[in-house]
Amino acid sequence: MIRILAYHKSGEIIEDLTLGDIKQRRAELAWYWIDFNEPTLKEANELCSLGFHDLAIQDCLHLQQRTKLDDYDDYHFFVVNAIDNKSLKPKEIDIFQHHHYVVTFHYKPQPEIDAVWERMKTNPDAQALGSRFICYKIMDKITDSFFPIAEQLEDRLTVLGMRPEVTGRMQEQMNELFHIRRSLLQLRHVIHPLRDLVFRITQSGHLSGSEEERRYYMDVYDYLIKLGAMIDSSREMASDIRDNHISLNSNRMNRIMMTMTLFTTIFMPLTFIAGLYGMNFEYMPEIHWRYSYYAVLGIMLIISIIMLFWFKRKGWFYKE
Repeated sequence: MIRILAYHKSGEIIEDLTLGDIKQRRAELAWYWIDFNEPTLKEANELCSLGFHDLAIQDCLHLQQRTKLDDYDDYHFFVVNAIDNKSLKPKEIDIFQHHHYVVTFHYKPQPEIDAVWERMKTNPDAQALGSRFICYKIMDKITDSFFPIAEQLEDRLTVLGMRPEVTGRMQEQMNELFHIRRSLLQLRHVIHPLRDLVFRITQSGHLSGSEEERRYYMDVYDYLIKLGAMIDSSREMASDIRDNHISLNSNRMNRIMMTMTLFTTIFMPLTFIAGLYGMNFEYMPEIHWRYSYYAVLGIMLIISIIMLFWFKRKGWFYKE
C-alpha cells in the first residue's frame, strides 16, 4: 500500500493523493510524506519513478541492509532497523529525507511509523515542523520501542538470579539464561549501529538542521546511550548468573563424588574380608568355627563404624 500525507502551504492537511497528484501539485505543498507500507512488487517498483539514485533503490528492494546514512545531492538516505517484539529480529525501514518531503519504505508493519503518521495528521504543531521533524520522530519512536524489550529481559534475569536453585531444573534454567543472552545480543546489534548513526547526525550541521533540531537528536542519542548501558549491565548480570550456576553445579558434583568416594572407601576393607573368606580353600581354620560367620560380620560392622566416625571427625560429610 502506498499512502500519502501532504501539508498545504495554507495550513491544510491533504490525504488520498496519488503519486501523479504529488508531481502536479508539488509547488503548492509545504511538505509531503509518501509511505510505502508493505508494498506489493508493483508498488515497490513505483519507487523508481521518484528519481532516487539506483543504489538507494536497490538497498530498499533488498532486505537486511545495515544501519547507515548516505548523502546524495539534495536528499539524505537512511537505513534504520526497528525490532520485532516477539522474534527480536530487525525490521528494516528506509527513509529518504529532503527539506520538502519524506519517503519511507518498509516491507513489514511498523507501528512506530503509524504512530508518527497519526501525529502528523492531527497535531498542528508537528505539522508546522515539516519533514525534518518526521525523520527525527521516526527514530525517536524506534528508540522508545526498545525500552520495553530491554526492561523485560532485565526483569527475567532478575527473577532468574533470585530463583532458588532446584537440582532437577538446573538445565532448564541454563537454557533460559542462554536464550536471554542471545536476545540481548540481538538487541545490541540493532541499538549500537543506530546510536552511531544518530551521533553522526548530531555532529553534522546540514543533517540536524538548526540548533533546536540538534537538541532533539541529542535527546535520542542520550536514550540510546542509556539503552546500551542497560544491555551491557544485563549481559554482565547474565554472565554472573551463568558463572553462579556453573559453580553450583560443580559444587554439587563434588559433593556427590565425595559421598560416593566415602562409601567406596568404607566398603574397600569389607570387600577385602568378604573376598578373602570367599576363596573356599579347604584348610581355612575360621571356616570350621561355629561362630565364624557372626564374628566376621561383627568385625566388618566395627570397621564400618570406626571409619564413619573418623570421616565425620575430619569433616568430610557435607551438611545441607
